[in-house]
Amino acid sequence: MKEVKKNQHSDRGNLSRRTFFRNSAVLTSGLIASQLPIDVSAYAAGDDQLKVALIGCGGRGTGAVVQALSADKNVQLVAMADAFQDRLEKSLNAIKTELEDDQGKIKVSDDHKFVGFEAYKEAIDLADVVILTTPPGFRPYHFEYAVSKNKHIFMEKPLATDVPGIRKMIETAKIAKEKKLNVVVGLQRHYESSYLEVAKRLHNNQFGDIVSGQVYWDGAGVWVRPREVNQTEMEYQMRNWYYFNWLCGDHILEQHIHNIDVANWFIGDHPVSAQGMGGRQIRTGKEYGEIFDHHFVEFVYPSGAVISSQCRHQPKTMSRIKEEFQTTKGSISTKNGQGLMKNYDGSVVYDHDDRKDLNPYQVEHNELFASIRSGGVLSNTDYGIHSTMTAILGRMATYSGALITWEEAMNSQISLMPEKLDWDAMPQSLPDKDGFYPIPMPGVTRVI
Repeated sequence: MKEVKKNQHSDRGNLSRRTFFRNSAVLTSGLIASQLPIDVSAYAAGDDQLKVALIGCGGRGTGAVVQALSADKNVQLVAMADAFQDRLEKSLNAIKTELEDDQGKIKVSDDHKFVGFEAYKEAIDLADVVILTTPPGFRPYHFEYAVSKNKHIFMEKPLATDVPGIRKMIETAKIAKEKKLNVVVGLQRHYESSYLEVAKRLHNNQFGDIVSGQVYWDGAGVWVRPREVNQTEMEYQMRNWYYFNWLCGDHILEQHIHNIDVANWFIGDHPVSAQGMGGRQIRTGKEYGEIFDHHFVEFVYPSGAVISSQCRHQPKTMSRIKEEFQTTKGSISTKNGQGLMKNYDGSVVYDHDDRKDLNPYQVEHNELFASIRSGGVLSNTDYGIHSTMTAILGRMATYSGALITWEEAMNSQISLMPEKLDWDAMPQSLPDKDGFYPIPMPGVTRVI
């Protein structure tokens, strides 16, 4: 097994000064120290082979499998599932290329390649550890099935795209904890040295309280896949999942969740309300589905701290992916491989600038498999759920133009999922005669 730096999570259990779930004993750090019962953990003892299944064979899933297979010497990929055969084959070929010297870890026979909306069940049934990396709209349902089958889980963020999905996640997470299953969520900053060191100093009360902050994910945007002849509407939306809210949740949720998650983590709580604005100014074509190309949100936390959140998909504009905070003692700046804490007189309290640290994407898999082997339990579901819900709250605020409280948002009954999943079924959002999809309109769009 690859070495994990010993300080990666040594203080994780003490990081929060308040709980995310009021009236519950939940650690915001996500690391729960407990032991697996014999019936769950026996197969993982010693050098037993751990079988892995990949559910969702896009680029992130491919990368996650490579990291999982690199995290433990006795692990094999035994099954793969995706909605599309071509995506599955492309992913498998990429995994084989990446692990050229470790081909023995790839044991996916033709009868263990599963395609379609229900394919995830057959693949999960064959594994000890499952990797859930489909578009996030499916995450609550795949997580529910994996937990029902007593599997250890790595799942990518976000964890849902609507509030009914959040409620399902909360229910399933409770069952996963009762079963003492390991669940790691792909909010990898929780596994990155620079962020861990800043969080430790904040939560040990070495740098005062956060009073305000600014979090950013500003960039040019992502891929577009043209509509093909004879493609059903369901297939088109599935191929272009990033631009449809039932699948993706908009880029404030799919990408900007990373920065929003850092704000929640460092403050040690979730917001009580949000208000904001957004729209489509540059990416206005029909190929961009129904999502906005920019969002700006003010999140207000129980302490009174206000976090300004901005993200955009606009080519040829400033690119910025980072977080900045102001505390009662000084300022904080964090981004990939870097963490800087300064007093207001300019003196440096902490400076971490080492982009040669172990890749946090790898660390999260190292720790997952180490925990399974040792009989421990990693549970990242609480902060994963709260950060997902915070980003959904932000989307609600920009789509509606209203000030929305956490409680109001959590009571939403609006489901974005289609009534059924079938290649000929119709999603809720459909194009008009010119191929344009309905766009959320502040003051008009209902979000609760």
